Amino acid sequence: MRSLKPLFIYNSLTRRKEQFTPIKPREVNIYTCGVTVYDESHIGHARSLFIFDLIRRYLKYRKFKVRFVRNITDIDDKIINRALELRVDWRDLVEKYIKSYYEDLVSLGIDKGDYEPRATENISEMIGYIGTLIQKGYAYQAKGDVYFNVRRFSDYGRLSGQGVDEMYKGVRIEPNELKKDPLDFALWKQSKEHEPYWDSPWGRGRPGWHIECSVMSQRFLKTETLDIHAGGRDLIFPHHENEIAQAQAFSGKPFARYWIHHGLLTMNGQKMSKSSGNFITIRNFLIKYKDPDLLKLFFLAAHYSHPIDYTEGKIEEARAAKERILIFMNKAAQAKAGFFIFYRGCAELKKLKLKFIEKMDDDFNTPEALACIFEMVNFGNKNSDNPYILKEVREAVLKASGLLGLSLKVVESADNLDDGKIRDKIIERNSARKARDYSLSDKIRKELEEKGVILEDLKDGTTSWRRRL
Repeated sequence: MRSLKPLFIYNSLTRRKEQFTPIKPREVNIYTCGVTVYDESHIGHARSLFIFDLIRRYLKYRKFKVRFVRNITDIDDKIINRALELRVDWRDLVEKYIKSYYEDLVSLGIDKGDYEPRATENISEMIGYIGTLIQKGYAYQAKGDVYFNVRRFSDYGRLSGQGVDEMYKGVRIEPNELKKDPLDFALWKQSKEHEPYWDSPWGRGRPGWHIECSVMSQRFLKTETLDIHAGGRDLIFPHHENEIAQAQAFSGKPFARYWIHHGLLTMNGQKMSKSSGNFITIRNFLIKYKDPDLLKLFFLAAHYSHPIDYTEGKIEEARAAKERILIFMNKAAQAKAGFFIFYRGCAELKKLKLKFIEKMDDDFNTPEALACIFEMVNFGNKNSDNPYILKEVREAVLKASGLLGLSLKVVESADNLDDGKIRDKIIERNSARKARDYSLSDKIRKELEEKGVILEDLKDGTTSWRRRL
């Protein structure tokens, strides 16, 4: 790899693009908010999982030692309510959807975090954390509940860019006579009858959602100040704002140096919603399209920070984009050098590889990085008569695609022929063409097309083929 140049990240906290400088040179601690396991994960979750896995992979490529933590919220109002709705034990519900979540990770080709802590496995640490906040005067008890006193934390609102008084205008606040201020948020909730609970100094209850992330991020990253905290833009307020308040009140130190937020995903211009049917699970997407690369290419086509709108037309565009890459990759794989020459490498391709890295160094600009891959493909096609260039371009495309999380695998249907049978059919067809038996030649081509095999004819016969996506 070339000599390292600075990498720049847009920091939601400062609202500007900054040179990335971790606390410890060449080491990076990343925490990202994970799933709440009360249902199957949807393609909005997939975008978050994919983007932050891509960032981790690229930082490793840039020779950073990365520690990556992604939590699992396995106790929450949504979980309790869903279990009641389905009349199942909440623990059984949680185990079912944790299993489903990990199956989705495998299906998408996304790695687990170095740690994926569950909230219920860290209750004692949360209780201790809350106790410290009470001792420091940032939290108070109220009949079995514990609340964070927002007005005691002077920096509240910095991440979301709004003052405390402004928050009353844009937020629906549930009335609660136990709170000193309507904006105060729960650190500990008293459990109702038949709800799950843990014993605490304030009575039987369970932690609030926000405290989970503050505690688990610092505990498993072994630091009071994270290098990067990541999540969706919809979490900025109140979740991430509350995390900052808790963590900095607890430690007296900055909670995270860089905040990375991805844009939200809509479907056909509308917010995803189960009640309206505007909702696609990861599992259902893969049942329909079979290929996770199509979803990833759809994500890569937009900058991670931008909102994106899902349509079937955009998935078909992603299919066409992948097919374009695969046509070249197949051609390059079958190219053979007739004799040895001293090949120094291609200067034009080196420029394209450097350009790819420069785009990724600029706040992980995947649309521009993806465009570099297609420039490589175009360059390879223009030099298709040079097997040495084809080989070098193919390797460059594979490496760049891998950094973006693409497998470039052909998804085969059950009726696909194996490679040996395809080659036999091609030999038979070439013989038919030489004998001017064009009827048989066309018949074989049609049979192969029906099996998802596309032939590419050259002057001296068919030597190149590919499987249809």
